Amino acid sequence: MTMQDFLESITEENPRPRIGRFKLRREEVSNMLTNTPPKTKGSKNFFRSLLGRGIISYTEYLFLLCILTKPKAGFEVAFKMFDRDGNQRVDKKEFLLMEEIFRMKSERSADESCDLSKKNTKSKSCTTSSLMIQNLKSKKQDFVVQETTLLRYFFGSKGRETLDFNTFCQFMDNLQTEVLELEFMEFAKGMPTISEADFAQVLLRYTQIDEDEKLSYFTRVREKILHQKGISFDEFRNFFQFLNNLDDFEIVMKMYTFADQSISQAEFERAVQVTTGHQLAPHLVDTVFQIFDKDGDGKLSQKEFIGVMKNRIHRGFREHLKSPVGWSGFKACVKHEIKYSL
Repeated sequence: MTMQDFLESITEENPRPRIGRFKLRREEVSNMLTNTPPKTKGSKNFFRSLLGRGIISYTEYLFLLCILTKPKAGFEVAFKMFDRDGNQRVDKKEFLLMEEIFRMKSERSADESCDLSKKNTKSKSCTTSSLMIQNLKSKKQDFVVQETTLLRYFFGSKGRETLDFNTFCQFMDNLQTEVLELEFMEFAKGMPTISEADFAQVLLRYTQIDEDEKLSYFTRVREKILHQKGISFDEFRNFFQFLNNLDDFEIVMKMYTFADQSISQAEFERAVQVTTGHQLAPHLVDTVFQIFDKDGDGKLSQKEFIGVMKNRIHRGFREHLKSPVGWSGFKACVKHEIKYSL
C-alpha cells in the first residue's frame, strides 16, 4: 500500500473503497523509492509528504500499527535482543527479523482478543514470543523482500546503513504525532483547540460501543461541562501517548485500589504520572471523568475505562465496519441517518 493508504486506514472511520488491485511496474516502484528522504530529514510530516509516492509492505503495516499502540520499552528490548555488539544498532536483516516477530505477535494478539475471557494470556504470549524467536533464528535464512520506502529510509539505497535506537525512537514519536495531528485537525477545523464533546467523540471512535450508548456519553459531557475551555493538541497528544502505557497503568491502579473499585481524579493523575512520568492537564482529566462517570459520584470505573480504552487503542479491529445485514441492517441505517440529520 502507499503512505496515503496507510494514513487513511488508520485515521478514517470509513476509508474510501479501493476498486481492484493496482499493479505497479518496476520502474514506477523505482521512482517511488527515489523520493525517500534520508533519516536526517525525518519529520512528523514524513508520511504526508510522500502520500502516493511511497510504499510499505503488509508486514510493515502491522509493524507500524505496533508503533502506534506500544510503549518504547518493548522496542528497546527488541533492539537489545538483536544488538550483538552493544552499540544499540541493527542492520537491515536484523530489522526484518524484528519486524517479522512483531507481525506474528500482532496477528496472534488479534486472534486472542476475540475471546477476552481467556486465562493466562500473558504467560501464553511470553511463551509464544520465545518460540517465534527460536523458530525464526533456527531457519538462518536470508529475507527476500520487496524494497520499500521504509527500508530505504532506515538503511539507505544500498541497504548497508544501520539503524540506532535513538533514531528509531524519533521515528516513533514523529509517526504517533503525525497520526494524532490528522485526527485532531479533523475536529479542530483550523482552530487551536477542540471541544470536550469532540474529544469524547475521538476517544470513543473505533470502539465497539453501540451508537446509542455513544450518544449518551456525548450528551453527558455537554450537560456536565457548562464552561468549556477546549483541549489543545499538546493535551490531546499527551493523553493518547499515555494510552500506549495502558497495561502499566492498569498494574499501578490495582496497587491503589482493591477489587477494581472506582478511583478519584487525584488517584488517576498520580497513576498516570507514575506510569509515564508526565502529568495530564487537570481539565482534560476532569473531561475524561465526565465521559465515564455515569452515576455522577465523581469517580471512574477503572474496569470500564481500561476496557474501552484498550478497544480504542487497537481501533476495535475495525469491528464497527462490519455492518449488520437484513432488517437489522436497515434499522441501523435509518437510526444513523436520523441521528446525523438532526
